[in-house]
Amino acid sequence: MLLYIHIPYCDSKCYYCSFNSYTDKFYSRENYILALIKQLEFELKRFRVKTCNIESIFIGGGTPSTITPKLYEYIFKTLEPFIMSGAEITIEANPNSATLSWLSGVYELGVNRVSFGVQSFNNRKLRALNRSHSTNQAINAVKNAKKVGFSHISLDLIYNYMNDTKEILKRDIDIAFNLPIDHISAYELTIEDGTKFSLTPEVKQEDNDLAFFIADEIKRRGFEHYEISNFGKYKSYHNRGYWQLKDYIGVGAGAVGFKKDRRYYPSINIDNYIKNPLDIREEILTKEDILTEKIFLGLRSNIGIDETILNKDIVKKADFLVEKGKLIKDGKVYKNINFFLSDEIALYLL
Repeated sequence: MLLYIHIPYCDSKCYYCSFNSYTDKFYSRENYILALIKQLEFELKRFRVKTCNIESIFIGGGTPSTITPKLYEYIFKTLEPFIMSGAEITIEANPNSATLSWLSGVYELGVNRVSFGVQSFNNRKLRALNRSHSTNQAINAVKNAKKVGFSHISLDLIYNYMNDTKEILKRDIDIAFNLPIDHISAYELTIEDGTKFSLTPEVKQEDNDLAFFIADEIKRRGFEHYEISNFGKYKSYHNRGYWQLKDYIGVGAGAVGFKKDRRYYPSINIDNYIKNPLDIREEILTKEDILTEKIFLGLRSNIGIDETILNKDIVKKADFLVEKGKLIKDGKVYKNINFFLSDEIALYLL
């Protein structure tokens, strides 16, 4: 069983961000955590979670480092009986708010992996993205995480912002690999409706070569490319659980839960969520929906697609792609050799 916890508070709204987050609701943090715990207790019963049954926890946002370790204590106290020994517990953080004392506080609670929203080590680019930290803050935050005791440290990078070049991105990668990290997520800038960048879509450049350049630069430094946007010596257990469509609980305003053939959506609006955290919409997925997701997710990652879930027509198409060198077959699992073509291959199979 996986658990996702959504923290919808941010110091500033990045111009590309479409996630459910607020920069003006900090006064509600304590009430929000109390509401979240109420939903959490409900979901633990709905999902029939047994003692030591939670394999991984991911605290995302928003910016989880805007919540004090003291408030997280209430969540971890609720979860204590259910967390499996050795579970991966990840928290996202922004360099400006992930102070040494904050990192120490969440580490003492049992968090054993931290993922920093760095995006770039170029101050001009950080300002253009409306990031609230500097290059030096990012470097120091990663070093402080190692000092505190975190053995698994990840950071995010963004590429294909206008004027990005191989030289700029190589510098980002060089700096990243001089830090004590074991994982990198490299995301292409996307323009989402409702974001600040949706008013100026020209800030995204179209340069497919940069995706291959970044992947090659990271891989040649020893990180495995195990999903379209993820690389690491350490591979996130939680992320892989999503790609395998394992059951997962989602708590918080804007989180999503999944169990067998159902998705659960708590209220997105933070005020409504605080008033009634159990106002949860349910969506039933068809067998076709689930198959489609397994194909898309399997091709985007090294999980692959198990032949036994496919019908004869899809198997025939997949075997044809194996003949043409577009896929490989490992036992009964079809695997993609070029994640950047995953969507095209999925659409062909379907």
